[in-house]
Parts: sequence; C-alpha cells; structure tokens
Amino acid sequence: MKLLNLAVLLSGSGRTLQNFIDLGAQGKLPVNIQVVISSKKDAYGLERAKKHNIPNYLVERKQYKSPEEHSAAINNILKQYPIDPITLAGFIHLYKIPTEYMGKVMNIHPALLPEFGGKGFYYNKVHEAVLQAGAKQSGCTVHFADNTYDTGPIILQKRVPILPNDNPETLSERVFEAELEAYPEAIRMFAEGKAKFNR
Repeated sequence: MKLLNLAVLLSGSGRTLQNFIDLGAQGKLPVNIQVVISSKKDAYGLERAKKHNIPNYLVERKQYKSPEEHSAAINNILKQYPIDPITLAGFIHLYKIPTEYMGKVMNIHPALLPEFGGKGFYYNKVHEAVLQAGAKQSGCTVHFADNTYDTGPIILQKRVPILPNDNPETLSERVFEAELEAYPEAIRMFAEGKAKFNR
C-alpha cells in the first residue's frame, strides 16, 4: 500500500484530523499529512496541526466574495505541496475542484447519502433533520467530492441505529464514532486503488 500525501481542509475542531494523525503514527493509516487549511480563524484544527508541526494556513471564507475565489486561494496553497488526495474533514463550504484534483478529493458526510445532503446540511442540522424525519437508522458516507454539495460517487457507508431517546447531540456522537472508522477505511481503499472516481 503506497504512502499518501494528504491535504486536510477543515472548519472546526479537527477531531477527524487528529484521528488521521493518531492512526498514521500507529502505522494504521498510510498517510503523510502535508498541509492543513482552515476556513475559520477559531478552528481548533489549526492548533492540532501546529502541535504536530504540520504546515497550516487560514483561508477565511468571509474574506472572499464567492466559492470560486475562496477555492482559488486554497488551490494556490495546495499546489505548493505534493498532494494525493485532498480530504474534506468538517469543511462546511463548497470547494470548487480544479481539473487536476478532480477524483482526488474525498468528503465525509454525517448521514446516509443521498438522503439528508446538500447545502445547509452540516453539523447538528443533519442530525436534527434525520430525527425529525423519523428515520430508523443513520450513519456516515465517504464519497468523492465534485463541484456540488454531497453528490459525488459514494466510496462507502457505515450505519448506526437511532435509539428511542436520541437527540441531535447523542446521534452526532454515535455517527462520529462510525466516521472514525469509515474515513480511514476509505483512504486505505484509495491507497490500494480500490476507490476510483467514475462519472
């Protein structure tokens, strides 16, 4: 299994980033994290990157007029590093993928796509919608990103039950436990050539 040079784009706490760092250190994930980019100034994911001496950058979404301008600024940083693939790890904005990265961008979504996906479905908003719909199960989806929200080819999904007393917070934690397994599994599949972008 080849060692992947990983970029991580995030907007929040960086728990997924920390999972990648920990598994990489344990020899359980074939990654060398090259760069971390955050869209929010107060994202704790930046602190995690600094703690582990990973190059990190702030590219605030609010400083740019459009997704295209924001994505171009991100791409100007990414092209300074050998990257394959790019992982969206709690990155809540639309990342416009240039041709050279198409098929190399992965995202994890905290629901079973194609249900409960699209613009505005992030963080606990997803879990609120799942519970309001009366679903019997939820889970997470790892998929290749394209240039719209949550619509790229699915790599894998993991399911979790919805319990009678669940609220958005308890469901979120259970889904995140599934994410800790699903995203690394998808990255390993990518490294082995078993996950390919077919459109």
